[in-house]
Amino acid sequence: MNGTAHAAIGAATGFAVANTLQTTPTTTLILVSLGTISGLVPDLDIDGKLRGRITLSHTVTRTIAQIIGTMMILYSLYEGTLEEKFRGIGIGALMIVISSLIKQRHMLTITGAGVLLGGMSLQEMWMILFGVYIIIASIVSHRSYTHSIIGTAFFTYIALKLEHSLSIDGVFLTCTISYISHLVADMKVLPFNKRGIKLFLPVSSKEI
Repeated sequence: MNGTAHAAIGAATGFAVANTLQTTPTTTLILVSLGTISGLVPDLDIDGKLRGRITLSHTVTRTIAQIIGTMMILYSLYEGTLEEKFRGIGIGALMIVISSLIKQRHMLTITGAGVLLGGMSLQEMWMILFGVYIIIASIVSHRSYTHSIIGTAFFTYIALKLEHSLSIDGVFLTCTISYISHLVADMKVLPFNKRGIKLFLPVSSKEI
């Protein structure tokens, strides 16, 4: 199933939860938004559009890093002792070399690290855990651990922490149901899916 359908199901889930709890218009909007996002989250393991929308272009990041590296080399040529010059030039050159190897698929890992550090700075456990989730999603193959029971349990815990942080009823329910709806919609048992999901990883890699 494509991303638009997953997002629509997630949004509908958020609206249904809001309607059941008879929330205010503002809370309804929040739940619909969270449902939409949660319905797409399992597909962070795809090296494609969804990753690109939450990360900077690798070209932009590469250019910034190369500019910083070049400036460090130029600065080191005119300042400091001989040892400091060599150290600065070496670090600058290393930055240029490493940045030239950056690909779009690396950007999600960098984004996850940023979310993780942001969560540590703000002391928000849900953000720390979501940063870890994003890093893991950037490493694993598509429709593997993010589409498994383990991935679901991890995201469910994130949703629980998010509800506690926001103090809004329905956040946990919306995020959890929307996430699970994605997995159900991707199952092989549905006639329009050629591939299934490896729900029971790492115990079994069989697609269902």
